[in-house]
Amino acid sequence: MGKFQIFTAEEQQSLREAGKILSECLAYIGDLVAPGITTKELDRAAEEFIRRHEGATPAFQGYHGYPATLCTSVNEECVHGLPGDRVLKEGDIIATDCGVMINNLYTDACRTFGVGKISKEAQKLLDVTSNALEAAVAVTRSGVRVGTISATIQDLVEAEGLTIVSALTGHGLGKTLHQFPDVPNYGEKDTGPMLPVGTLIAVEPIVCTGKDGIKETSDLWTINTRDGSLSAHFEHTLLITEEGCEIIA
Repeated sequence: MGKFQIFTAEEQQSLREAGKILSECLAYIGDLVAPGITTKELDRAAEEFIRRHEGATPAFQGYHGYPATLCTSVNEECVHGLPGDRVLKEGDIIATDCGVMINNLYTDACRTFGVGKISKEAQKLLDVTSNALEAAVAVTRSGVRVGTISATIQDLVEAEGLTIVSALTGHGLGKTLHQFPDVPNYGEKDTGPMLPVGTLIAVEPIVCTGKDGIKETSDLWTINTRDGSLSAHFEHTLLITEEGCEIIA
């Protein structure tokens, strides 16, 4: 199995419990997304939602010093957007990335939402990124190599004329938030590590409307597209099974 972490039946149940809370939390946050709300208000709502569940804690809080429950990445922000006083406005898009931990096991998921009425360009970006994630889920199972997942994402995105943000990848997770293997959003089929039954990966297409390339910002967390183009991010935590995979969150 190499470096893969394999989860016991008991650990898998903890992951399912955490994933259910996380999925419900992101749906709840999606309902709150509207013109006039601040990213800090969304973050506070997510923390309160998670902490209402016994044994559940926000997975991102304190991770490498991160101060919030959500990553709230708006428009040209790709990942790790820091919640604050920014007020969402009509036409924005926002990626809400979140994690829930139960029994010291991590789950991780992201959804990108439109704020009010969004442009056709923005809607296409959301649709393609979400479709790329679902296509990746469809090929994920025991015995598949990571490169097949990566190539599936890349092929779908590029066929639609959009661009993979290549520096940002999915990852293994479990007892830590980021662990072996990396799951890039581009690659060649039938290459890379082979997935065993009972391991856990986060698959997360991150796509933009412009050219590939990122830049860090002054808050030391938020990462933007280099050219200022729109970016979207969708993510599932997946448990690998013989038949395919189970969407944990």
